[in-house]
Amino acid sequence: MKSNNLVHFEEKVGRDLISLETGVLAKQANGAVVLKLGDNVILAACTQAGKPRTAPPEFVPLTVEYKERTYAAGKIPGGFFKREGKAREKEVISARLTDRSIRPLFPEYYNTETQVVLMVLSSDGAIEPGVLAINAASAALMISDIPFKGPVSAVRIAKVNGEYVINPTFEERKTAELELVVSGTLEGVLMVEGGGKEIPNEELIKAIEAAKIEINKLCKAQVELAKLSNKPKIEVVKPEMKSEIAEDLQANAKKDIEKVLNAFPDKKTMEAGLSAIQEAMIKKYQEKYPEDATIAYQVKTLMNDVIYDVSRDIVLNKKVRTDGRKYDEIRAISIQTGYLPRTHGSAVFTRGQTQAIAATTLGTQDDQQILDDLEGRSMDRFMLHYNFPGFSTGEVKPDRGPSRREIGHGHLAKRALSYLLPDEADFSYTIRIVSDILESNGSSSMATVCGGSLSLFDAGVPMKGACSGIAMGLITGKNKHAVLSDIAGLEDHFGDMDFKLAGSRKGITAFQMDVKLASGIPMDILKEAIEQAARGRNHILDLMEKALPAPKTDLSAYAPKMVKVAIPKDKIGAFIGPGGKNIKAVIEKTQANIEVNDDGMVFISSPDQASVDMAKKIVEQFAMEVEVGKVYKGKVVNIVEFGAFVEVLPGKEGLLHISEVDLKRINRVEDVLKLGDEIDVKVINMENSGRFKLSRKVLLQAKRD
Repeated sequence: MKSNNLVHFEEKVGRDLISLETGVLAKQANGAVVLKLGDNVILAACTQAGKPRTAPPEFVPLTVEYKERTYAAGKIPGGFFKREGKAREKEVISARLTDRSIRPLFPEYYNTETQVVLMVLSSDGAIEPGVLAINAASAALMISDIPFKGPVSAVRIAKVNGEYVINPTFEERKTAELELVVSGTLEGVLMVEGGGKEIPNEELIKAIEAAKIEINKLCKAQVELAKLSNKPKIEVVKPEMKSEIAEDLQANAKKDIEKVLNAFPDKKTMEAGLSAIQEAMIKKYQEKYPEDATIAYQVKTLMNDVIYDVSRDIVLNKKVRTDGRKYDEIRAISIQTGYLPRTHGSAVFTRGQTQAIAATTLGTQDDQQILDDLEGRSMDRFMLHYNFPGFSTGEVKPDRGPSRREIGHGHLAKRALSYLLPDEADFSYTIRIVSDILESNGSSSMATVCGGSLSLFDAGVPMKGACSGIAMGLITGKNKHAVLSDIAGLEDHFGDMDFKLAGSRKGITAFQMDVKLASGIPMDILKEAIEQAARGRNHILDLMEKALPAPKTDLSAYAPKMVKVAIPKDKIGAFIGPGGKNIKAVIEKTQANIEVNDDGMVFISSPDQASVDMAKKIVEQFAMEVEVGKVYKGKVVNIVEFGAFVEVLPGKEGLLHISEVDLKRINRVEDVLKLGDEIDVKVINMENSGRFKLSRKVLLQAKRD
C-alpha cells in the first residue's frame, strides 16, 4: 500500500502480523524502514558514505549497531548517568545476528563505508526484538540505493509442547525443547543459531524446514516493498587489475602455490610459503610499476583467487584436504585435566594447532550476574567468557577488552553447556568458566566447549553429561561438494560454510551456521553435514570420557563450602531480626556468608566447612517450633523480679518463673542464675498466643529421683 510518502506492506508470519513501512521516519538515510509486530516497533536506518574508500577493498566495510532504548519498555536506565551507554552483551549478540545475515549479500569489491543502525523504539516485553531487527535491516537495504543483493529474512522458532512456534514469547521459550534463529534468502539458508535440550538431528532439520516457509513469506514482502519504493541501486565499480599480474600468477606462481599446499604443511609452514610467493610477486611488480600504489593490493587479491581455486581443487578432485586429512577426519586431540593447581577446575584441550585452557570457578549467590534488560531484571548463575589474545595466532594485538567476536563465541559455548548444568535446586553454586585460546587454527569456539565441559567435570559439577563441539565446513564446485569435519583456518577462510554443532551423547545442545554463498545452503547438504558432525562429536566424546569419565565426586578444597536451608516464609522476619540484628549476630558468630531469598531459602557459604555447619545448625533452629514437653538447652537472656527469660531457640524466648528455677524456694533469681548461663529447661505450657513457660525444677527433680 502506498499513501502520500508512506509505503506500507504487511504479512502474516506464524500467528503474528508483521508490517513494514517507510517514508515517515529517518528520511535522510539511504533507506529506513519501521517494522511492527504488535506493540513492538523497530527502526532500521542504513547509510553509506558519499564515495568509496581510497584504500583497496579487503573486506566489506559494514558496521551494524543494535540499540534497545529503555524508553521502549517505559523504563529509565540504571546507574549514575541514567542514559544508555556501551552496548550490552545482548545488544552485541543481536547486532552480530544481523551482520552475519546481511554481510554475504553485498557484492564483491564493495568498498563504501556502510552502517546499519537498528533501534528498538517500543517493546511489549513478551518477545525478543533482536530477530525482528534482521528483517528490518534487510528491508531498509532493499529500498535504498545501496547495492544489496537481498532480501534476507529471519525468524525465531521454538518447539513448545511438541509444536513449532514462530517468534515465541519469553514464557514459551522457558519450556521449549529447542529454539533457533534461522535467516535465509528465497534460495536457501544463510545463518542458523540456537540450542536445544539434547535434541536429535532430525528435530533440527525439521525446525529449519518449518522456519524456511515463514522466511520465504518475509522475503517476498520485502521484494514487494522495494518495488513500491522503486529506488535504483548504485553500481559497484570493480578495481582495475593488471592482466599481466593475473597471467603471471596463473603461469608461474600457481605451480609454487600448488607445491606448498600439496605438501600438507602445518599452519606456520603454509603461511611462510605463501607469504614468500606473495612478497616476491609484489616486489617484482612494484619495481616494474613504481607509480602504481595498488600493486600490493592487486597481487594479494589475485593471488587469493588462485589459492581459492587451488585449495578447492585439491579437496574436490584429489579427495584430500590441504593438511592431508580425509573429509571426516578429526585432528589429533590431547587432553590434560586439573592442569592448574589452585583453580576449582581446569582443563587444557588441544586439537591440532588449536588449544584452549579452560578454568571453572565456583561462587555463591553474591557472585551471580545482574541482567537489566527491556523485559526486566534477572540473575544469571552461569557465565562463560572467551578470550582470544593475539599471541594465539602469532600476532601483536593490543588487549582493549572483549571484541564482538569474543562475546559471540563465548555466548555460543555457554549455550552448549548450559543445557547440561545441574538444576539450581540441586547445585546452587554460581559458575564461571573462562576459556583462554592459546593457539588457534580454526574451531576455537568448539575447543572452548570441550575444554569447558572437561573443566566442569574437574571441578566436580554434577553435569548431566559431557559436551563436545565440532566445526563443519563445505567446499562446493560444479556438480560436486565436500562436507569437511573439524575445519582448520584455511578451510574456514576459503570455504563456503562454517557450521558449529555441540552436544552430548543424547543430542545437540547448540549450533551456529554462517554461509558465504549468497544462494544459501540446500537442505540436503545441511542434513549431510549434521549427520557427519554427530559422528565427529561422538569421536571427541570418546577421548574426553577416556580422560575424565565422570565429574569428580568432591569439590576442590579451594571452592567455597555451601549449603541451603529452607525456613518458613513467616519466619524470615524473625530470622533477620530488627535492623538485621539476628542475621548479623549469626554471621559474626560463625563467620559464614548468609543470603536469604524471599521464598525462605537460606544460602550459607564459607571457605571453612565447620563455619558452614555451625551456621546451618543455627538457621535450622530458627525454622523449628517450640514443642510442649521437649527439653532444650537455653541461654538466660534476661532476669526480672519474677523469673528469667530463656532463649531456647534463636529468637524464641520463654519464661522460667522464679518458682521453677530450683527445687528449693529462692528469693532472688540471681542467687542461682546469671545472664548468659546455658541451662537445660523443659517446656511445660504453651499459650494460644505462642508464649510458653519453662521449668528447670522438673528436670532437677527427675535427676534426683
